[in-house]
Amino acid sequence: MSKPSGPSGSSRSSGPFDPSAASVSPAPPSPAGRPRLDWRIRFAVLSTVWGFSFLLIKVGTEGFAPFQVTFGRLFFGTAVLAVAMAVRRERLPRGIRTWAHLSVAALLLNAIPFSLFSYAELTIPSTLAGICNATSPLWGMLLSLVALSEDRPTRRRVAGLGLGFLGVLTVLGAWQGFSGLDFRGTAMALLASLFYAIGWIYVRRTLAGDRHSHLSLTGAQLGIATAQLAVVTPVFTSMPESFSPAPLLAVVALGALGTGLALLIQYGLVAEIGPTTAQMVTYFIPVIATAAGVTVLGEELSWNTPVGAVIVLAGAALTQSRRRPRANRAEPSVPAAAGPSEPSAPSGPSASSEPLTPCGPPGPSAPASPDPRAGRAPAAQP
Repeated sequence: MSKPSGPSGSSRSSGPFDPSAASVSPAPPSPAGRPRLDWRIRFAVLSTVWGFSFLLIKVGTEGFAPFQVTFGRLFFGTAVLAVAMAVRRERLPRGIRTWAHLSVAALLLNAIPFSLFSYAELTIPSTLAGICNATSPLWGMLLSLVALSEDRPTRRRVAGLGLGFLGVLTVLGAWQGFSGLDFRGTAMALLASLFYAIGWIYVRRTLAGDRHSHLSLTGAQLGIATAQLAVVTPVFTSMPESFSPAPLLAVVALGALGTGLALLIQYGLVAEIGPTTAQMVTYFIPVIATAAGVTVLGEELSWNTPVGAVIVLAGAALTQSRRRPRANRAEPSVPAAAGPSEPSAPSGPSASSEPLTPCGPPGPSAPASPDPRAGRAPAAQP
């Protein structure tokens, strides 16, 4: 469970950026090397996989303890990325500083939020968990006003923040006194989304200038998170007496598809169509999560849930909106020393260093090297 998730495919305000640290952005694939599968199809697959992640978490908790679901998710997700690294001959990051920051990022973007979503879905429906995940951009904007001095608020973004939290109150049925609502489970889901926002800001401030590849950083981060859960899980859980097929397959799919494969698809989309379009997947996740929960699990749906979800997404979209920089007609900028196939390095405050972080309730959550084209927060991995 969300978005997200990290390397150039993550999120989702931009932090300090050192042009000399990341001078080259991956060039778009050439027509000859363009992926065979159309990006729209991959976009739909990514939306579906992350949307169904909340359903998979729900099914997984029917046979395993929440910590075990999280551990399995991270284990199989790491396995997929390890295979991808081996195929591409990628090496793990080097340097104590990098590994220290990755350890903190793994805790904030993977271990804690993934576990919180698993515990939350013991008592709340997967539809509500998916909608809570959509609040990550709202938390991110709120925290960035304090933690990122260069991320100045605008009237539109502040309005989006207020609208988004109004949507949350609508989903929770505030006018009914929150009757029938499990406060503990809902609070855990919202807290998980808050941790994604905290993690994204931490990654921007600590790993924005790292030269390692996105795949290398993400694989290392998920590996660390897996190790963290390997230590915690035996302490708080006992070995399952049986391995039911449905929960077991759900955990395997959650890790291999909803975490490992989803991150690879996300980074591929960012490289091909840019982060602005790729991050739109965030707005499809709660819709698919709701549809999956209602149709597959038979969860009840009152009118305020979809209405509130639409309001939350509208507010989240406003918080991610930015003014387009005005072109300097008198002195047009000319890339310096940029070869024909090598984009020039971004410079100045207008260059965004936002890493696309794979993390989120079901999945978006890894740190990533800055993508100069990224101008918005990364999608939250469910």
